Amino acid sequence: MANPVLDEILEATLESDSNPISAHELGARMDTDELIDIVRHREVLEALVAEPLDRNDLEARLDISRATSHRFTRWLQDRDLAERVDNRFALTGKGQAYADAFAHFERDLRAATVLAPLLESICKAHREFVVAPFAGGTVTTATPEDPYAPLTRFVQLLRESDTVRGFNTTHMFPPALEETSGELFEGLDVELIYLPDVVDRLFETHPDQLRDAIEAGHLTLRTRESLPYGLAIFDDRVGVAGYDEQTGTMRVFVDADSAIARGWAERVFATYREHSEPIRDEP
Repeated sequence: MANPVLDEILEATLESDSNPISAHELGARMDTDELIDIVRHREVLEALVAEPLDRNDLEARLDISRATSHRFTRWLQDRDLAERVDNRFALTGKGQAYADAFAHFERDLRAATVLAPLLESICKAHREFVVAPFAGGTVTTATPEDPYAPLTRFVQLLRESDTVRGFNTTHMFPPALEETSGELFEGLDVELIYLPDVVDRLFETHPDQLRDAIEAGHLTLRTRESLPYGLAIFDDRVGVAGYDEQTGTMRVFVDADSAIARGWAERVFATYREHSEPIRDEP
């Protein structure tokens, strides 16, 4: 059942995270030393986000001395980031905004580090759309010891799901899995968007399996001229795949089960599906 409140939260979050305005366009930039000073005091901002604290609680929470707590709270008050109310220190609106901004900043840096293999594989113009939704996801990369690890992860999630929707720049079911792919289609509700030449190759390599799956209602194929990366929406998780440009093999597969990842994936798939054409007959 759809949750309109959750949808609104997801929409607002994604719009905020994808805001194209940079700091350069906002006028005078903050001094570098000021930014460093904020980073140095991030712990006290984080401590006061959940609730106001008195000086004793603040010292216990941060494991700091009385002198350090005085220095921290004076720094907050001098910058209008916190105020003292009933002997407790509470963040002001400005302080809350600073704390939130730093949380997003650190989240995105951590996510970029974790998702580095994916960010190196997908189209540069689309990197911004996958960092935040998949920040806490499972990252599976190809290694010399296990070059098929991303594909194995994809197949594992597929076996655990009754439905899969998505798009891909290459075969979602590679020719190497010819015997297995027939079994995977059986009992599944699958809708995939491919590039035209990929559809042609699929019908060359798997004509009987594709025809049978389409006629049985297990598979819906669509096509469009350009796609940015691989996207898969399973029952419980959503995933993004990056490929080697030379070989077309899957280099990395990142999957997540968070609400924001699913909200992002559903919106992206709907957009690409709207601008694709159905394949009703064999090319």
